[in-house]
Amino acid sequence: MSGLRTDLYELRMAASYLRRDMVAPATFSLFVRRLPPRRGFLVAAGLAEALAFLEGFAFDDDELGYLRDVVGLDQPTLAALAGLRFTGDVRAVPEGRVVFADEPLVEVTAPIAEAQLVETAVLNLLTFHTTVASKAARCRLAAGDAELVDFAFRRTHGLEAGAGVARASAIAGFGATSDVEAARRYGLTPSGTMAHSYVEAFPDERAAFRAFAADFPTNPVFLVDTYDTPAGVRAAVDVITELGLTGPVGVRLDSGDLAALAKRTRAILDDAGLTQATIVASGSLDEDVIAALVAQGAPINAYGVGTRMGVSFDAPSLDSAYKLVAFGDRPVLKLSPGKATLPGPKQVFRDPAGTSGDVVGLRDEPAPAGREPLLVPVMRGGRLLEAVDPAGAVRAARRRFDADLAWLPEAARRLADPTPLTATVSPGLAELRDRLTARIGRGSAY
Repeated sequence: MSGLRTDLYELRMAASYLRRDMVAPATFSLFVRRLPPRRGFLVAAGLAEALAFLEGFAFDDDELGYLRDVVGLDQPTLAALAGLRFTGDVRAVPEGRVVFADEPLVEVTAPIAEAQLVETAVLNLLTFHTTVASKAARCRLAAGDAELVDFAFRRTHGLEAGAGVARASAIAGFGATSDVEAARRYGLTPSGTMAHSYVEAFPDERAAFRAFAADFPTNPVFLVDTYDTPAGVRAAVDVITELGLTGPVGVRLDSGDLAALAKRTRAILDDAGLTQATIVASGSLDEDVIAALVAQGAPINAYGVGTRMGVSFDAPSLDSAYKLVAFGDRPVLKLSPGKATLPGPKQVFRDPAGTSGDVVGLRDEPAPAGREPLLVPVMRGGRLLEAVDPAGAVRAARRRFDADLAWLPEAARRLADPTPLTATVSPGLAELRDRLTARIGRGSAY
């Protein structure tokens, strides 16, 4: 992984540390300060990508040349960077778990230059994936028993973002993706029907549907709204009957009044004896549109959700932060208004019964009675503690998500006006915070 995948100020701080032989371990905590509006929870995601970045972090000769010629780093600093790898430890909330504001998702402990240099990439990956997984989870809540398919690839902010959306949405309960490479990479189910251009390329809808069914007779889904939706559905029925298709078939609605059209489509299909044929809906969908369709009793079996999920349209980012909490044996904190931090390496303790919010405490303090720790070791000495199977990691994260979604109180699950659980601070952490704050008030951070 390129060592230049960082902000310039990270490089300048790292260079300054290295020049002063500041090599003591530093702990940085990654957390979200506050939830976006209308979010009752977040879904942790992006850890696998972040760990892959850390394991491969390095500077090659071309990058070092750039740092010499353009950035102006001196030869001793370049020599130190040439041999620099990430050698630290990482503790993290496993992917798929539900998390809340003001509690660490990840803590990185490494020599301070290393921990500083990886800030940008780790923060980028965790923020993006968690943002999308949290939006996808809301679609999952809205859809009930209907299937969800990721259709976001064509409008995500980059090709790798498309793969990230496919992965994050799979963690949050989507059953398939249109992104073929992401499906291959992560063991997902690829899904796709046809575009309007395919229908338009033939003399009429029947000719298009007939050709498509002949070429792809297993579970064909016909796009029926190119010209007139009810007529398109009847054309699909004619082709299904003419070709004697007896396996799974379906139609897709991509425009118009989806609730009314779905009801009319269901009646046409049922009258033709195609009671098992599925109806897929797509077109500018999000959790609010899906919830409204469900409330209207629209007989839709699957939703293809694209742009609004893939860019988390209503909340495209998180107020996330990666902050130093300890250097050497010294806990540190920040007192900036609105951006204060808690000192020291931490742990998050959860009530499995879901009757109260999480407790954020110090890493080495015992768990409060009846609570379980969330952060677990995932990397030691710059190496993963367990080999990662990309497909297996997604499946495991999905299982964790399913369990946590069932655990989550109804008030936090609401799409409108949710009430998130609030993390509280343990007495030990509160005492450390207050003691350090008092010392700083007296003019000393020690």
